[in-house]
Amino acid sequence: MVEEEVSLYFHIPFCRKKCPYCHFYVIPDRQNFQEILTESILLEWQRQLPMLSGKRVVSIYFGGGTPTLFAPKGIALILDVVRQSGLGIAPRCEITIEANPEDSSAVLFRSLLALGVNRLSLGVQSLDDRSLQTLERTHSAQKAVGAIQMAQGAGFENISIDLMYDLPEQNASSWDYTLAQLKDLQIQHLSLYNLTIEPHTTFYKRRNELVLPSSKMSLYFLQTAIQRLEEIGLRRYEISAFSGDGFQSVHNKGYWTARPFLGFGPSAFSYWGKERFRNVAHLQRYARALREGNSPVDFRERLENPRDLKELLAVHLRLLEGVDLACFGTLPAETMASLEKWVREGGLVREGDRVRLTERGALLYDAIAEDVI
Repeated sequence: MVEEEVSLYFHIPFCRKKCPYCHFYVIPDRQNFQEILTESILLEWQRQLPMLSGKRVVSIYFGGGTPTLFAPKGIALILDVVRQSGLGIAPRCEITIEANPEDSSAVLFRSLLALGVNRLSLGVQSLDDRSLQTLERTHSAQKAVGAIQMAQGAGFENISIDLMYDLPEQNASSWDYTLAQLKDLQIQHLSLYNLTIEPHTTFYKRRNELVLPSSKMSLYFLQTAIQRLEEIGLRRYEISAFSGDGFQSVHNKGYWTARPFLGFGPSAFSYWGKERFRNVAHLQRYARALREGNSPVDFRERLENPRDLKELLAVHLRLLEGVDLACFGTLPAETMASLEKWVREGGLVREGDRVRLTERGALLYDAIAEDVI
């Protein structure tokens, strides 16, 4: 019998400083917090381990926060526990850790590689110092480039970076300057995000003061990035992701194709048995629940048919390779009508049972997804 493929996510919430655009659960990096998190994740692991019986782990992801603040000791402990649990782990299991340029060092990168971490995701955000100052990042563009080079020198062969556009005061010359530097970095993957002003962030509180780019300029940022990235061999395979050949993110593709995953740590999400659930976004409450033998989950949602199929279809369409409709069984008539409408309007193309976004459709993805759901 073929083992079902699954993924693991560990949320490490420590940060030296919260960025003004960040809406994730983060807390200061303190020794007592690290001890509480270590104890709690181990308790949660034992609680969830029976669910993983007979599964095959194909990716492990350490996100945050700044998970390298938990390295090497905390990361080593988690990976040891996972490996010693008797689980089926894929021979080439993708193990990713997020890192910030300002925390980077050759010693850190060598220690991560020695632990078996084989993919690095660096929060670069921009290669223009003016934009980095706007984002209140504590690294410079030079430090970001140096971090990539250090990681390569240490032996990392799979490096991803994050870039952001639609930043306050950002203009074409700033963006072009960032994109022009990418050709010399020899990275394997890039995640491209437009800034969204989320509630409960510093930027949200200051939203009336921020001067954001126009929709025309935003389109320029996106289209220029797609062109420049393809010129250096990074092809768009998902709405916000670009990779070289053989370097698509195993972990992130699981999110778009409904691969089951378990999340560990405060605020971590999981998707399991067609149910989504989330741990409480508070370290002490998370820890208390586990110490008392209770679930730390504070949110659950199970989508009933056909809503579950509609949402999966919409999410899967983020992948530019498209969707095989035959895998979805019988979709509701209104969903099929929505798909056919977007085929007529040029947002989708259909070839037999396969439906995928066109170049125009990728720009209109949010509208297509809303229509499908």
